[in-house]
Amino acid sequence: MLKVNDSTVSATLKFAALCFSLALPVIASAQSSEITFHKDIEPILQRSCQNCHREGGVAPMPLVTYDQVAPFAGLIEYKTALRDRAGAMPPWYMEKDIGIQDYKFDPSLSDEELAAISLWARSGTPKGELSDAPEALVFDDSIKWTAGLPDLIVSTNPITKLAGTPDWWGEIDRVPVGLTEDRYVKSVEVVEVNDVDFQAGTGRETVGGRYIFHHMIWGTAELDENGERIPDTNTGWPVHEVGRNPDIFDPDAGRLLRANSYVVSNSVHIHSNGKDTTGHLEIGFRFHPVGYEPKYERTRIGLGNGVDISIAGNSRDQELHAYSVLKEHTKIVTFEPHLHAPGERMCLEAIWGYTVETLSCVGYDHNWVRGYAYADHAAPLLPKGTILHIVGYMNNTETNPNVPDPRNWQGSGNRSVTNMFIDLGMRVKLTDDQFMAEMAQRRRDLNLGPNDHVIGCPLCLAPLVAPDLNYEEDSVEE
Repeated sequence: MLKVNDSTVSATLKFAALCFSLALPVIASAQSSEITFHKDIEPILQRSCQNCHREGGVAPMPLVTYDQVAPFAGLIEYKTALRDRAGAMPPWYMEKDIGIQDYKFDPSLSDEELAAISLWARSGTPKGELSDAPEALVFDDSIKWTAGLPDLIVSTNPITKLAGTPDWWGEIDRVPVGLTEDRYVKSVEVVEVNDVDFQAGTGRETVGGRYIFHHMIWGTAELDENGERIPDTNTGWPVHEVGRNPDIFDPDAGRLLRANSYVVSNSVHIHSNGKDTTGHLEIGFRFHPVGYEPKYERTRIGLGNGVDISIAGNSRDQELHAYSVLKEHTKIVTFEPHLHAPGERMCLEAIWGYTVETLSCVGYDHNWVRGYAYADHAAPLLPKGTILHIVGYMNNTETNPNVPDPRNWQGSGNRSVTNMFIDLGMRVKLTDDQFMAEMAQRRRDLNLGPNDHVIGCPLCLAPLVAPDLNYEEDSVEE
């Protein structure tokens, strides 16, 4: 039998205490670095998920409380890791390794946030301390207006689409705007309101399974006594499409909504979502202050191909190309790829002189049509003569869940199983003086030097490296 005396016990206890005290910082560090729901995951969900994933929201399950989120940890890890391809959540598909990276209203997740979600899902979804939780968001009906509560809401008349009936294209009832004075609009947002129970689901997992309006090409105009549009009173507005985000116009290029005008459209596409559904569209306008006058005029650039598209069956990575030469100095406000079911990706390039520069590359999901608004200091400023080039990448194989039968050849058309290839982005044209002033402002905002590079502004540094352009920056008004 081993015998120990009191001094041996005392020494052993002292050694154990020393080891434990040395280990405390390591334990504390491990505990402090643990990824928990309340401390790390909940803030991500609040910023990028809960506007849709909540009780009464349009998403299929709420992601607000720990008990709601934890069972879906693996699915959340998978969907967020898709990042810029169809099916990714949140639905923002801008590729982060090429082109301009600064956009307005960007809900996408950083690499660090994706790593945190993955580690949390794979480490048992620890809940953490309630004291670490951010203050809960308070939701109300105005949350559906993601650009902010509108100054004016115009509702179309309700339409009923029966389950199993074919798609319908045509004209809807004209409805009065209700304005008594002209107003300039800084943003417009269109939402569908219908009698689908979002929480119960419709038996389909896509956004198209929750709505009946695929798109509406629309405008506003005054009407004569015969109900016909009066020439020179038309204002065109961005196309409404399923899953679309709000359209924010350039701060200096608001669009005019005329008094006594009507919402008019002769191109509405309605489809069955699998059940009898009655719905209508609500158009939310946010106004500039009274007295506002736009500084810039919008420009219409045809960039795309809706005629001679040819996509072979059972083949992916097929490319479509379209080009357009800028006739005026141009600022690109948004990039908006428009494809149909086989569309997987679109890139926008600017060709100036010997330079070919990729501005943006975006994954495409036919269930979520996105318009990507460049941040004010990052919007491309392109001189006249620049060639805009879009490249579309098509996947007509069984790996694309949006394609019902990949054996079929596909050409141009309005149906989702036929194709379009267009950049619907917004642009404004600039005079020579405005173009110079915008570039000067860009140099000041970014503190540019002669050795810097600005994606999307090929002449931004010209006055710095070629002072013989007869241009003095100090002469430009602030």
